[in-house]
Amino acid sequence: MSIEEAFYGKNARTALLMGHVRGVAMLAGKHADLEVHEYAARKVKSAVTGNGAADKEQVLYMVKRLLKLKEDPVTMDASDALGIAICHGLNYKLSKLGI
Repeated sequence: MSIEEAFYGKNARTALLMGHVRGVAMLAGKHADLEVHEYAARKVKSAVTGNGAADKEQVLYMVKRLLKLKEDPVTMDASDALGIAICHGLNYKLSKLGI
């Protein structure tokens, strides 16, 4: 299971709510006996686009191209989730190769 690392935003309430959501997701993964891997947003962006400072539209564009999707993911959040999965897939392959 892969999840984006927590980020620090300006809105404390949003940060708190996201912390709760991440905690529940990670706990669910552990209860399902999954390994939980966290990736920083910059690492995800770099893995997907080659640029750690890429914007959401660039991530969306590359997710669509890499997965050969005919249509855009329904939301930017869905695109981000697919980007995290792509990042994990690439990192998992490299770790199995000892890289």
